[in-house]
Amino acid sequence: MFILRRQDVEISSIQHPRKDQKIPILTYQSMTFRLLSVFQAHQEDDARSLWRDLTDHQGKACVLLEEPERYSVWGKIRLDQLNSDILPSGMPVQKGVSPLLIQASLLMLQTTYLDIEDLMGAKQGNAFQRDVAGIFQKGRFQGAMTPDEVQQVLTADPLNSLQSPPWRETQIISLLQETHRLGQAYFGNSGFVRNALDALQDLPAIDRTAFLDWLARSPVASLWK
Repeated sequence: MFILRRQDVEISSIQHPRKDQKIPILTYQSMTFRLLSVFQAHQEDDARSLWRDLTDHQGKACVLLEEPERYSVWGKIRLDQLNSDILPSGMPVQKGVSPLLIQASLLMLQTTYLDIEDLMGAKQGNAFQRDVAGIFQKGRFQGAMTPDEVQQVLTADPLNSLQSPPWRETQIISLLQETHRLGQAYFGNSGFVRNALDALQDLPAIDRTAFLDWLARSPVASLWK
């Protein structure tokens, strides 16, 4: 929709109505936009690709903001829509997290589980499932504490779930760390990482970019490269 520079717009922040965080808001010609994703200066092509995908292919009203040190993509929004649970990329997470983070993390976990079961057989798949159950129990992951719940988490499509479990960001980070540890233990190397990341192709492009942006800023970024 628009490619703008910093001097063309006003950027402010407002308090999220239900969370202890500020939401960046861009204003241009009486229209308001919400931050979707941030790219470093050398990621211009990635920023433009996301912006074009949103505007040309998905019909979204978006701004690509060009600044000397970064690029950012903003989506048009009415301020009365901020009751949405969608968490913009790069915002701090408090009590709960965006369903996107949970869905993406589960896609990576499930792919690792399926690869182990396919390549090593049901016995190793069951062992991995028991290991994951131990992680969930130790971390007190709500909705994944019983054997049936663990089986559901490992097999049900997280993108079609009516409600994501109310996990915290610290639990998501722990899950990704433990998924990598188990994957390396079972495979003997980090070759499983590529398949786990490829599973994110099931996400819409905007969600995939937002999650990868969050992952790159997280404490487990170095594990999932």
